[in-house]
Amino acid sequence: MGKVVILMGSKADLDWSTRIADSCKKYGLEPVLRIASAHKVPLKALDIIREFEKENVVFITVAGRSNALSGFSDAQTYCPVIACPPYGDKFAGTDIYSSLRMPSGVAPVVVLEPDNAGLAAAKMVGLSDDKVRQKVAEAQELQRKKLEDDNDSLLKG
Repeated sequence: MGKVVILMGSKADLDWSTRIADSCKKYGLEPVLRIASAHKVPLKALDIIREFEKENVVFITVAGRSNALSGFSDAQTYCPVIACPPYGDKFAGTDIYSSLRMPSGVAPVVVLEPDNAGLAAAKMVGLSDDKVRQKVAEAQELQRKKLEDDNDSLLKG
Protein backbone atom coordinates (compact mmCIF):
# COMPACT_ATOMS: atom_id res chain seq x y z
CA MET A 1 0.00 0.00 0.00
CA GLY A 2 1.33 3.44 -0.92
CA LYS A 3 1.92 5.76 2.00
CA VAL A 4 1.34 9.52 1.92
CA VAL A 5 2.68 11.66 4.74
CA ILE A 6 0.61 14.79 5.23
CA LEU A 7 2.79 17.24 7.09
CA MET A 8 0.96 20.22 8.62
CA GLY A 9 2.45 23.45 9.87
CA SER A 10 0.03 23.52 12.81
CA LYS A 11 -3.14 21.90 14.12
CA ALA A 12 -5.08 24.74 12.48
CA ASP A 13 -4.43 22.87 9.22
CA LEU A 14 -6.13 19.67 10.42
CA ASP A 15 -9.48 20.10 8.65
CA TRP A 16 -7.76 20.78 5.31
CA SER A 17 -5.40 17.84 5.88
CA THR A 18 -8.27 15.52 6.77
CA ARG A 19 -9.86 16.33 3.42
CA ILE A 20 -6.59 15.36 1.71
CA ALA A 21 -6.38 12.15 3.76
CA ASP A 22 -9.94 11.21 2.76
CA SER A 23 -9.04 11.71 -0.90
CA CYS A 24 -5.94 9.53 -0.52
CA LYS A 25 -8.01 6.72 1.00
CA LYS A 26 -10.26 6.64 -2.09
CA TYR A 27 -7.25 5.46 -4.08
CA GLY A 28 -6.11 2.87 -1.54
CA LEU A 29 -3.35 5.05 -0.11
CA GLU A 30 -2.42 5.10 3.56
CA PRO A 31 -2.35 8.68 4.85
CA VAL A 32 -0.22 9.54 7.88
CA LEU A 33 -0.76 12.94 9.50
CA ARG A 34 2.00 14.81 11.38
CA ILE A 35 2.53 18.37 12.64
CA ALA A 36 5.84 20.25 12.44
CA SER A 37 6.39 23.87 11.48
CA ALA A 38 9.37 24.72 9.28
CA HIS A 39 9.53 28.10 11.02
CA LYS A 40 9.08 27.02 14.64
CA VAL A 41 10.42 23.45 14.85
CA PRO A 42 12.44 22.80 11.68
CA LEU A 43 14.47 20.00 13.26
CA LYS A 44 11.24 18.16 14.14
CA ALA A 45 10.07 18.56 10.54
CA LEU A 46 13.39 17.18 9.36
CA ASP A 47 13.11 14.21 11.75
CA ILE A 48 9.67 13.37 10.32
CA ILE A 49 10.98 13.60 6.76
CA ARG A 50 13.95 11.35 7.57
CA GLU A 51 11.70 8.85 9.37
CA PHE A 52 9.34 8.37 6.44
CA GLU A 53 11.44 8.95 3.33
CA LYS A 54 13.00 5.50 3.79
CA GLU A 55 9.64 4.12 2.66
CA ASN A 56 9.62 6.08 -0.62
CA VAL A 57 6.52 8.02 0.33
CA VAL A 58 4.85 11.04 -1.17
CA PHE A 59 4.81 14.04 1.17
CA ILE A 60 1.92 16.49 1.08
CA THR A 61 2.63 19.71 2.94
CA VAL A 62 -0.13 21.88 4.34
CA ALA A 63 0.83 25.31 5.61
CA GLY A 64 -0.79 28.64 5.07
CA ARG A 65 0.48 32.20 5.34
CA SER A 66 4.22 32.02 4.75
CA ASN A 67 4.54 28.45 3.49
CA ALA A 68 8.16 27.58 4.23
CA LEU A 69 7.17 23.99 4.98
CA SER A 70 6.78 22.95 1.34
CA GLY A 71 10.11 24.32 0.12
CA PHE A 72 11.91 23.15 3.25
CA SER A 73 10.51 19.63 2.91
CA ASP A 74 11.27 19.39 -0.79
CA ALA A 75 14.86 20.55 -0.27
CA GLN A 76 15.41 17.87 2.38
CA THR A 77 14.15 14.75 0.58
CA TYR A 78 14.39 12.86 -2.68
CA CYS A 79 10.71 11.88 -2.38
CA PRO A 80 8.02 13.90 -4.18
CA VAL A 81 6.47 16.80 -2.28
CA ILE A 82 3.04 18.21 -3.06
CA ALA A 83 2.23 21.60 -1.53
CA CYS A 84 -1.48 21.98 -0.79
CA PRO A 85 -1.73 25.23 1.16
CA PRO A 86 -5.06 26.24 2.62
CA TYR A 87 -6.09 29.51 1.08
CA GLY A 88 -8.58 32.17 1.93
CA ASP A 89 -9.60 35.74 1.33
CA LYS A 90 -7.06 37.21 3.73
CA PHE A 91 -4.42 39.26 1.94
CA ALA A 92 -6.48 38.84 -1.26
CA GLY A 93 -4.97 35.38 -1.68
CA THR A 94 -1.46 36.72 -2.19
CA ASP A 95 0.00 34.43 0.48
CA ILE A 96 -0.24 31.66 -2.13
CA TYR A 97 2.89 33.09 -3.71
CA SER A 98 4.96 31.62 -0.88
CA SER A 99 4.02 28.20 -2.28
CA LEU A 100 4.67 29.10 -5.90
CA ARG A 101 7.96 31.00 -5.79
CA MET A 102 10.78 28.59 -4.94
CA PRO A 103 14.54 28.92 -5.19
CA SER A 104 16.49 26.91 -7.74
CA GLY A 105 16.73 23.22 -6.95
CA VAL A 106 13.52 23.23 -4.90
CA ALA A 107 10.42 22.00 -6.74
CA PRO A 108 7.36 21.01 -4.74
CA VAL A 109 4.30 20.52 -6.92
CA VAL A 110 1.52 22.96 -5.95
CA VAL A 111 -2.06 21.67 -5.94
CA LEU A 112 -4.69 23.95 -4.43
CA GLU A 113 -7.62 21.57 -3.88
CA PRO A 114 -7.42 18.83 -1.23
CA ASP A 115 -9.15 16.23 -3.44
CA ASN A 116 -6.71 16.92 -6.26
CA ALA A 117 -3.73 16.66 -3.90
CA GLY A 118 -4.85 13.12 -3.10
CA LEU A 119 -5.27 12.39 -6.80
CA ALA A 120 -1.79 13.74 -7.60
CA ALA A 121 -0.29 11.55 -4.86
CA ALA A 122 -2.19 8.53 -6.22
CA LYS A 123 -0.86 9.15 -9.73
CA MET A 124 2.69 9.33 -8.37
CA VAL A 125 2.30 6.13 -6.36
CA GLY A 126 0.48 4.54 -9.30
CA LEU A 127 3.64 4.70 -11.38
CA SER A 128 4.88 1.68 -9.43
CA ASP A 129 1.67 0.29 -7.88
CA ASP A 130 -0.80 -1.36 -10.27
CA LYS A 131 -3.67 -1.37 -7.75
CA VAL A 132 -3.44 2.36 -7.15
CA ARG A 133 -3.08 3.05 -10.87
CA GLN A 134 -6.26 1.02 -11.49
CA LYS A 135 -8.18 3.01 -8.86
CA VAL A 136 -7.08 6.25 -10.52
CA ALA A 137 -8.23 4.96 -13.91
CA GLU A 138 -11.59 3.88 -12.46
CA ALA A 139 -12.12 7.29 -10.84
CA GLN A 140 -11.33 9.04 -14.11
CA GLU A 141 -13.75 6.80 -15.98
CA LEU A 142 -16.52 7.56 -13.45
CA GLN A 143 -15.89 11.26 -13.93
CA ARG A 144 -16.08 10.94 -17.72
CA LYS A 145 -19.30 8.90 -17.44
CA LYS A 146 -20.88 11.51 -15.16
CA LEU A 147 -20.10 14.28 -17.65
CA GLU A 148 -21.54 12.26 -20.51
CA ASP A 149 -24.67 11.50 -18.47
CA ASP A 150 -25.02 15.18 -17.55
CA ASN A 151 -24.76 16.14 -21.22
CA ASP A 152 -27.31 13.52 -22.22
CA SER A 153 -29.74 14.83 -19.60
CA LEU A 154 -29.39 18.33 -21.06
CA LEU A 155 -30.11 17.06 -24.55
CA LYS A 156 -33.22 15.22 -23.38
CA GLY A 157 -34.30 18.41 -21.62
